[in-house]
Formats: sequence, C-alpha cells, structure tokens
Amino acid sequence: MPTKTIVRKKNKELFAPGHRACAGCGQAIAARTVVNTLGPNTIITNATGCLEVTTTPYPESSWGVPWIHSLFENAAAVASGIYAALKQKGKEKEIKVVAQGGDGGTFDIGFGLISGMWERNENILYVCYDNEAYSNTGMQASGATPWASSTTTTPAGSGPTIDAIGSHQRKKDMVAIALAHGLNYVAQTTAGHIEDIKAKVKKAVETEGPGYIQILAPCIPGWKIKPDETLLISRLAAQTGLYPLLEYINGELVNKTKINKKTTKVEEYLKPQGRFAHLFKSEQGKKEIKHIQELANNNIKKYGLK
Repeated sequence: MPTKTIVRKKNKELFAPGHRACAGCGQAIAARTVVNTLGPNTIITNATGCLEVTTTPYPESSWGVPWIHSLFENAAAVASGIYAALKQKGKEKEIKVVAQGGDGGTFDIGFGLISGMWERNENILYVCYDNEAYSNTGMQASGATPWASSTTTTPAGSGPTIDAIGSHQRKKDMVAIALAHGLNYVAQTTAGHIEDIKAKVKKAVETEGPGYIQILAPCIPGWKIKPDETLLISRLAAQTGLYPLLEYINGELVNKTKINKKTTKVEEYLKPQGRFAHLFKSEQGKKEIKHIQELANNNIKKYGLK
C-alpha cells in the first residue's frame, strides 16, 4: 500500500493539540506561539524537560517541524552540529536552527554548552521557557528559582514564626550573562504577552547571529495556581517589575515595556501562588515580601520602567 505524502501548509498549526501538558501550562502556550511564529523552515533541538515529556510520548509528537530530543545538557551542542551541517550544504540561510529548554536545562545543566555555542557566534536562536524550578521532576529549586519560593528542595517552614522561608538564593541573571557573551539579540518576555513573544521571535530571526529569548512560563502544579490564572499571573510579573519585558539589539536596550503609572505591588503577584503562601502567615514572611518588593523596585529603577 503506497504511503501518503503529508504536505504542510504555511499557516498550518505547528504545535498540535492532544499533548500531555497541564491545562493552562505557560510553557505550552509560549512554545506554541514560538514555533508558529518561526514557521515550517525550522529545526528545533529540545533539552530534556516538561516540554519534551508532554509533547513527544513515543510514537506521537505535537511538533510540525523537525524536532530532536537531546540530553538535558546538550541541546545547544546538537543545534551547533545541525547548523554546521546546514552550512556545509549551503542551507544555513534557508532554515532556522533553534535550541530550547527549561530553566533547569538553561540556567544550570546546559549552561556550559550554551556558553560555548554563544562563543562560536553561531546564527542559532536559544529559547528558555522559565518556570523557575525543575517542574518535570517534582519542583526542585533551580538557578532560576526566586527568593522565598517554596520548592521541594527549599521548603518553607510552618507555624507562626517561620525561619525557613523557602529559597534563599538569588535568581541567576541569564539575560545579563547572554549580554556578556556579546549576543546580537537578547530579549525577555512572558507567556501572558503573546503578541510580544511573536514580535521578539520575528526580530530574533531577522537579526544575524546568536539570539536568546527568555520567557516566563508559569507551571500550574508547581506554582500551585489555577489553570485560568496563567496569563494574569504572567502579566502581573511584568507589571510589578519582577519580570520586565526587555529587548536588546547589539547590547543596547532598544525596547522596554513600561509599567502603568500606578505600580502594582508584589503582593498581587505573590498571593495567588501556593509557592508563596507561607509568606502571608508570619511576621518573617512580611519581611520577605518587603525584600521582594525591593527587588522589583530595583528593576524598575535599573531599566527605567516608570
């Protein structure tokens, strides 16, 4: 029996429904937007993580473009190999190579190989879906975990006087690290800003050389939020100044989304999330909320968001 040839139309959905991601998954929302914006002439390498597990249970796949699952640490190296092969064939201008992973595979495990790819100045876009923990394996803290977040490896205490307030580590500034590598295009956005993701992916593809886009992607079970709160919480992260929308071209901050005149307090962002629930139960927690507000205020000042 002859096999049927499948021809994909230009505007066809490149991230098919039926995947195993949670309802309201911020990563799935962002990834769908990214790949549909990139279009069919794209090859993606994907680090181990939630996105790989939920979209490619053998023998199924949600991806409408060539997609390769690498190890946790080497999505960037695999992307470099693909780019080298395309260059040898003279097709590096026709096909966009994209490496992607979660914050665990980006901030931590894959960090060295990403750095090497950036040092080689290859025309590859790296996309990080930042849910601020190792969500796929049970919500352990990562290099992206924010201050005072309760994870399985940085658990909050209990009772009226909480000494264990969650994570005591500072979130690694991957945007600054990307800029330090001299990347031509660096941007930050959230799953709640769909049109912003589209615009930044288009700009990244248009800009010659390596690019990095970091997207805040709320995790429903890990953040202990409702499925219909993903977009709202993403937008609050930006509106408070904790996760500003930024765009750099050739190291220069060319675009930033200013917050409304009336600054949203961080409590509005923290309160719906179970990972921060302990902060509202003690005096120590109140002090930590003040510290988180200071972090937001510092961002507002640093990037001139008002």
